Amino acid sequence: MRRFVDIWLVMAFLLGGTALAAQGQAPAEKTHPFSVHDMLAMDRISDSRVSPDGKWIVFNVRETDLEGNRGRTDIWIVGTDGTGLRRLTSHPAADFNARWSPCAKCLFFLSTRSGSAQVWRIKIDGGEAQQITKLPLDVGNLIVSPDGATLAVTMEVFPGESVEATAGKIETIQNQKATGRLFEKLFVRHWDTWTDGRRSHLFVVPTRGGEARDLMLSMDVDTPSKPFGGGEEIAFTTDGKKLVFTARDAGREEAWSTDFDLYEVPVDGLRPPRCLTEPNKAWDTTPVFSPDGKTLAYLAMARPGYEADRFRIVLKPWPDGDGRVLTEAWDYSVASMAWSPDGETILATAPDRGQNALFTIDVKTGKVRTIIGQGTVNGFAPASGRIVFERHTLKSPAGIYSVGTDGSDEQVITRFNEAKVAATRMGDAEPFTFKGWNNETVYGYIVRPVDFDPAKKYPVAFLIHGGPQGSFGNDFHYRWNPQAYAGAGYAVVTVDFHGSTGYGQAFCDSIRGDWGGKPLEDLKKGLAAALKKCPWMDVDKVGALGASFGGYMVNWIAGNWPDRFRCLVSHDGNLDERAAYYDTEELWFPEWDHVGTPWDNPQSYEKHNPANFVKNWKTPMLIVHGGQDFRVVETQGLSSFNALQRRGIPSQFLYFPDENHWVLKPANSILWHETVIGWLDRWLK
Repeated sequence: MRRFVDIWLVMAFLLGGTALAAQGQAPAEKTHPFSVHDMLAMDRISDSRVSPDGKWIVFNVRETDLEGNRGRTDIWIVGTDGTGLRRLTSHPAADFNARWSPCAKCLFFLSTRSGSAQVWRIKIDGGEAQQITKLPLDVGNLIVSPDGATLAVTMEVFPGESVEATAGKIETIQNQKATGRLFEKLFVRHWDTWTDGRRSHLFVVPTRGGEARDLMLSMDVDTPSKPFGGGEEIAFTTDGKKLVFTARDAGREEAWSTDFDLYEVPVDGLRPPRCLTEPNKAWDTTPVFSPDGKTLAYLAMARPGYEADRFRIVLKPWPDGDGRVLTEAWDYSVASMAWSPDGETILATAPDRGQNALFTIDVKTGKVRTIIGQGTVNGFAPASGRIVFERHTLKSPAGIYSVGTDGSDEQVITRFNEAKVAATRMGDAEPFTFKGWNNETVYGYIVRPVDFDPAKKYPVAFLIHGGPQGSFGNDFHYRWNPQAYAGAGYAVVTVDFHGSTGYGQAFCDSIRGDWGGKPLEDLKKGLAAALKKCPWMDVDKVGALGASFGGYMVNWIAGNWPDRFRCLVSHDGNLDERAAYYDTEELWFPEWDHVGTPWDNPQSYEKHNPANFVKNWKTPMLIVHGGQDFRVVETQGLSSFNALQRRGIPSQFLYFPDENHWVLKPANSILWHETVIGWLDRWLK
């Protein structure tokens, strides 16, 4: 052990201490309760990619720059056996989206070091990075063809116009004195961005550099999908001659359609894209080819207009043949997938009772086996007879691990945050269950306060997740982290009420037209069960807080459970569901959950509308809202604050003009946590 430490000390000296500190080997200082400052200090690992020879893993590491009020991202590499960790890029600009060349000796990646996001290349054994593209527009995604001859990239262009013409048109618009915008169809704005007619198109560029060819030249669609789609929605065929991508061609119905399809297009661009999934009017996405190139696996929903339907795995013979649903009998919604090297199984992640677990699925029989059942698994890939994966939990941020193909012999590959975690004191977490609506089993989590003493009484932070098709499970959250409240001396209770994901599709579907019914009943019974289970919780000092649907639920609780809580926090929550329909952007969501439009089915919008119960409000409430939130618009927060002030209820309004539905900037995150926990302290301590 001493020799191992000495070797690391030498490496630290040679590398300026970077590898040593990154791997968490530095001696821990005196510990302290976990806080938002610790949360922001964690290095965020993501986008891990195993080399074609199975020897190396490349991944992003995002560090928080508090002085610059932003994140800084670099590319790191480590052996699949955990050795050889080193930083590949150290430029002050952002370096990300690293993808292997087929030879496994160099990487292509995106970087902003030239002033815009472009493709660069670097050898893994050292040397300076070389710029590959010098395009007049930012590159958004990067995929390398299996033969290494072609790069697929995305850029936002005006349909039918070249990248050069698009750049010129943007400059012209920016120089105009008039600022008005004329729209003739939706979207007018989406998530946090006003639309201007540009679309994210798929281009191909030779790996040696050269002209970029638009494979979607005249299509008025986006790939990947906005606002959250990425490179997983695009795939080369195994011979590198074609691309398959996801797009929604819904015309003027785009804002209320979930009819995403898969399209196939040749790399040479000699013919336009061809739709592969036209018969299915629901969501089709995430194309992944088998190692032999004979089968295309993809994810598909069955019900149009429902974004939380179950994603099933479909296997389609390539290039022609009808698809076969592999996972119809498995009541889980697949989040991501990859083929095993022999093509006999598919690795897949899916929500599972508060976890995001990793499974293998037999391609012939559909038989499912759990590989990693605890924590939240994100990136994963087969590597030299093992499986490499990323995982985070309620007590640890993301790290990279490996495990045998049968789920045994788990090994740690990275230890970036080990010392930082060791320097903090966190609350222990445990799952619990209770009988909720219709006497059905409902799951939740209890997190004990830091320095827990069973002889003491602790105030309770009752966290309510968004969605509503979401979950507060075993993960390390960077916006709603239970440890931030545990570190401040609070017991934390979360409940995955009816409507949550990971408990079967019927459980998720059950709250359609019943937002204020089953979820509220589960929250009531869940809180009661937690208080009964934990007599050290102070039943008289409980605050409820949530965002998005959680914010809606706080507003609903204020009028329909007004005597239970000492204080409330509503972040980006709707006050008036009928008005919210007219204000939002993705119309398919309220139309499904509220069973129609407000003019065709007004009763559904009014049945569980918090605005109708403001007369019952009496609980002190903090309102938080972002000015760039176009999903739950800022006037909903202002409306809630107006009502509170007019009724004389103690209240505060925290407004972030530069944030969207989430609070992302480091300084704003600190202010958010200080304000929210300060509000809880005021009423619960």
